[in-house]
Amino acid sequence: MNLSLHEARVIGCLLEKEVTTPESYPLSLNSLTLACNQKSSREPVMAMTESETQAALDSLMKLRFVTEQSGFGSRVVKFKHRFCNTEFSDLQFTPAQFAIVCLLLLRGPQTPGELKTRSNRLHQFSDVIEVDKTLSALAQLEPALVKQLPREPGKRDSRFIGLFSDQARETITAPSCEVSAISSSPARAANQQQDELVQRVEKLEQEVAQLKEALHDLLN
Repeated sequence: MNLSLHEARVIGCLLEKEVTTPESYPLSLNSLTLACNQKSSREPVMAMTESETQAALDSLMKLRFVTEQSGFGSRVVKFKHRFCNTEFSDLQFTPAQFAIVCLLLLRGPQTPGELKTRSNRLHQFSDVIEVDKTLSALAQLEPALVKQLPREPGKRDSRFIGLFSDQARETITAPSCEVSAISSSPARAANQQQDELVQRVEKLEQEVAQLKEALHDLLN
């Protein structure tokens, strides 16, 4: 699975609106574009045009993740997802898994605590432990759909990222590189201090040798 940022946003919005506003689902192109550009519950906030939304839809329809649906007597074309939990989908999620996947598509990497707080309209998690179990189940799928990121310095909890694109997989390696750089910097500092100490000792040894020679000359 290699969704672009726009494709992931479109899928996330269709998943969300199917649950939170079933009376207006499937969505028209205009409604879907507005959903993609919401200023709340979206990270990053976007300003997609209808042309960009349509381009993402066209790509997703080729992947069979989205299908068109025209209402009886209506000329407005509407769109619904076939991403998961349909007879055409390979992905079959529990309500808890559905909520986590939707949130990761809409808001990127998040901690279990953030996922629990933000999931109320999609699924009521009893506690963070249930979120952890759901994340673990998604991580154990083949292929895995989520992965835990290295804990950032100064942060108490690690974030989890959805593995829906190559961009997401690249994000996984970036924090680990940063952590590696941070962890290796004390070692580099220690090595530098050791080199400086060796140089000072060698200089002192040379000075002591010179003093011994001078003292020897004076005594003789």
